[in-house]
Amino acid sequence: MRAAFRTPGFKRLYAGLAASMLGDSLMLIVLSMWVKKLTDSNGAAGLTFLWLTIPALLAPLFGYVVDRVPRRAFLVAVNLGSALAMMPLLLVRDASDVWIIYTVAFLYGVSFVVVPAALNGLLKDMLAENVLVEANASLSVTREALRLVGPISGAALFALAGGAAVAMVDAASFVVAAIAVASLRVVEKHEEHEPMHWRAEVAAGVTHVRRNPLLLHSTFSLSICLLVLGFAESAIYAVVDAFDKPVEFVGPILTVQGVGALVSGLLSSRVIRRTGEPRAIALGLGLLALGVGGVAAGTEVWHLVVAVAVLGAGIPLMIVAYNTLLQRQTPSRLMGRVSTATEVLITTPQAVSIAIGALLVTLVDYRLIFTMMAVGTALAAVYLLAMLRGRLDTVAPAPREPVVVAPAATPTLTGDPGPAASAG
Repeated sequence: MRAAFRTPGFKRLYAGLAASMLGDSLMLIVLSMWVKKLTDSNGAAGLTFLWLTIPALLAPLFGYVVDRVPRRAFLVAVNLGSALAMMPLLLVRDASDVWIIYTVAFLYGVSFVVVPAALNGLLKDMLAENVLVEANASLSVTREALRLVGPISGAALFALAGGAAVAMVDAASFVVAAIAVASLRVVEKHEEHEPMHWRAEVAAGVTHVRRNPLLLHSTFSLSICLLVLGFAESAIYAVVDAFDKPVEFVGPILTVQGVGALVSGLLSSRVIRRTGEPRAIALGLGLLALGVGGVAAGTEVWHLVVAVAVLGAGIPLMIVAYNTLLQRQTPSRLMGRVSTATEVLITTPQAVSIAIGALLVTLVDYRLIFTMMAVGTALAAVYLLAMLRGRLDTVAPAPREPVVVAPAATPTLTGDPGPAASAG
């Protein structure tokens, strides 16, 4: 990971992102806990995550915007906007105000779609290709390390001072991230291309994924996994109830998940370099299936702890491998649209899964729900290995696309003649 930190500007970017991740780790679990506390409904709490995922359905439009504006300035604006989005939470008083939490969750979801899309492009511009996996791993390790303290600290702060206090801390973290990104000096790459109809521009990310078997099947494998994994957003509260623990016990559970994820994250760049990105994704899915199955089978609290740690180990390996594959296989000018296209393909099944999970948790035992999750995740790993058989040893960076220069008098989609400096 040292090579990434030797790159000019990455330390400042890392510091800002780490601050934002800390705020996220405090706030995200609190949103659903807040709804659970106000309504005493597992389903209503799980629906918080549905509102977080709904913006992904508009991701291609967001990607079109990301690829046509300067990424650094865009990230500054989005972080400041995200800080402002926390302010309505100061008005929440009782169960009639749950809609405010859902609205903030939706706005948070918009941030979750556009920030990674812009960040992927910024990292590709800042870093040499052979350093991308180390940068992704360092960010993943930090995110997972914060899960050791974030959820339990967020739960504790929520219990002591209420959700509004957590919201203010999160807002401050967004401001720190904005300041850090604003201080960067990055030469952003702008590849000129022939103007296309706006619908073709919006669909360019999906087209790229469809034509790239490595990205296509890796994305579909994650989609299969998330088609069942979203059940956990509501079912986790049923697990807590079954073990006769208070709602705040979700914080320690996520902290245990962070322990497993931290260990995995520290090893992820080494594993990915040895196995290649697709095999690492399949390995992460396998660990995830094993952990989820352990939650279904566990009868003691220590069983739950071990299973959640294994589950946590699968997540960063899967995410780091997938993000690195996406960055390596995508030209810079398409990074925003490809990132948001994959967001749709991955998050739409997750949104469906969360909605179904909110219903299932009221109808069946949590053990059956987690068993279905384990089977679905295992099938996702098998699908990926089967579809990429013969390609697993030939993973290579995508060839650089030729630059097509449009005639000087031809306007771009923004109406400006010549190359659009903000097109990314």
